[in-house]
Amino acid sequence: MFLFVATVIWLPRQAQQLESAERQEQQIADTLWVEQTIRFQLGRNEDDIRSLANAIAANGLAGEKLQDRMRFLQRTHPEIRRIAWIAADGRGTASDRKGTLSPAELPEPLRATLDRARSTSTPEYTQPSPPEDASHPGVMDYILPVHQGGHYVGGIITTYSLNGILEQMVPWWFAQKNEIRLTDRHENTLGQRAAGGAGRGVYTYAHDLNLPYTDITLRTDSVRSAPNLLSNRLVTIIVALTLGLSWSLAALWRDINRRTAVEKALREQIAFRTAMEDSLVTGLRVYDLNGRITYVNPAFCRMVGMRAEDLIGCSPPMPYWAPEVMAEYQERFAQRMAGTISPQGFETMFLRNRSERFPVLVYESALVDESGRQTGWMSSILDISDQKRFEELNRRQQEKLQAGARTVAMGEIASTLAHELNQPLAAITSYTTGALNLLNDPAARPDDAGLDRIRGALEKANAQAQRAGHVIRSVHSLAKRREPHRETVDLSALVANVVQVAELRASQHFMTIKTDIGPDTRTVLADPMMLEQVLLNLTRNAIEAMLSVEPERRVLRIGASADPLAPGSVIISVVDQGCGISQQARKHLFSPFFSTKSDGMGMGLKICRTVVEFHGGTLTYEDNPGGGTIFRFSMPASAAAENMKK
Repeated sequence: MFLFVATVIWLPRQAQQLESAERQEQQIADTLWVEQTIRFQLGRNEDDIRSLANAIAANGLAGEKLQDRMRFLQRTHPEIRRIAWIAADGRGTASDRKGTLSPAELPEPLRATLDRARSTSTPEYTQPSPPEDASHPGVMDYILPVHQGGHYVGGIITTYSLNGILEQMVPWWFAQKNEIRLTDRHENTLGQRAAGGAGRGVYTYAHDLNLPYTDITLRTDSVRSAPNLLSNRLVTIIVALTLGLSWSLAALWRDINRRTAVEKALREQIAFRTAMEDSLVTGLRVYDLNGRITYVNPAFCRMVGMRAEDLIGCSPPMPYWAPEVMAEYQERFAQRMAGTISPQGFETMFLRNRSERFPVLVYESALVDESGRQTGWMSSILDISDQKRFEELNRRQQEKLQAGARTVAMGEIASTLAHELNQPLAAITSYTTGALNLLNDPAARPDDAGLDRIRGALEKANAQAQRAGHVIRSVHSLAKRREPHRETVDLSALVANVVQVAELRASQHFMTIKTDIGPDTRTVLADPMMLEQVLLNLTRNAIEAMLSVEPERRVLRIGASADPLAPGSVIISVVDQGCGISQQARKHLFSPFFSTKSDGMGMGLKICRTVVEFHGGTLTYEDNPGGGTIFRFSMPASAAAENMKK
């Protein structure tokens, strides 16, 4: 009986306390919801202000158009009292006035905040001061620095009325049931929206707005009074207690099931992530803000030949840094600490097992948490040893193909070399025979005129001998295989050598070779043998393309001029008036082993394009308006290339 009476007395009081607790929890939930609503509305305002900043930075929005845009934002957001634009040169414009606005008109704390936002490149809210009286309500400023191309161009200052924030952003139904205030850390009232009622001080709650660089607290005071004791209805209490107990058990069971499911899903995700990271061939490492390694995956451990336990916690200098590039590591580490890290990857050298060097490609990016705060850096590392070996193998193969192409070219030239050498050799024989006859004639004593005739014959014989020797040397140097070497090349002399070799075949088919080397394109920076090979391949193709046209059209032109689209480059062209290139051949013109000639290897144009690209240029072709084809390629001028090296 005593227990029953105690229960009857205790249950109403407990119910009263439960209702009071529920009201307090509801007060807390409503206050948090209002706080989120205010932050959401301020976030939308920040997006609109950022859109205005982008317009200023993108198209130079200024003057009356800028004031109209700011007034529009002020009309659509009544909580904003003023929007001001302060340019980097000190000129400013405000939405509530015409003319200019000087930074000197701003209060000292606001100027200091503007300078800090400019230096940190981050938006900031100012800490509002308590209002002096009712006619001067509290205000808060939001400062957004504006950059254009990485340079500071000005800042946008948005002034909020704290009373306006409460009037515009707090729902009416909540304001009818609560007194709402914004206070600072000393509980000084910055803004207020009051409501009548007898329950003040019963249900209250305070929560920080969490605005950057500010300390503003949202305080609510419900007008609802404390609940009265319930009526003594034992059956109702028992039924309600039973239902509440049943609901609690069901909720507890549901919560346990949900928690179990979440824990299972979390374990599966962790297992999946671990398996995925273990299967990666890309090395991953994480630095904290102090430069210490906080995480490495198995692929990175295999790369450097160290255990994760030995790497985690390491600070610079790292044990896998190569000594010869230690200065580069230190410089990049300093850039990372300063926040000037580049998103592009870079190549460097690492140590495996503290001894074996291998090349890597590293990509780095900042790590941020869910609140947007940076917590460190993530690096992705690729071992590019195989790639380097493939590039070296490919380079050697290209050299072999180039040597083979030169050999094929020499085979084609050899067929006409004997005929061309017969001319100077026959001339030498004729001149020397005549000179000997004059000297051996006993009846004719040489006088001055005879000696001049002998001297002229010998000079002509000497010139023909030099010509024959030059032809042989040109063919020998072209066929000789060696390592590529860039140097300053006299373009006029190189083209002259190519013309002498090309004329061996051109003269047989009554072809004319013309050159036009511009005065400002005398020298280029290139490998002379590789460049001579390109010109010889193109001229040989041009000669063969004109074999079937009329003799009067058999004109081959080799020219060089400055590139108007790329200062510091020279455009070299080989122009023929032959039969042109068919549409079928255009699709595979630069493909390996494709040739329109029955005895061709199909590597000439492929090698030409490879050589040109090795020098940083491009090889193109187009139809000649007068019939035939124009091949063009670019080479760096020697002066521009030397400047780039410096």
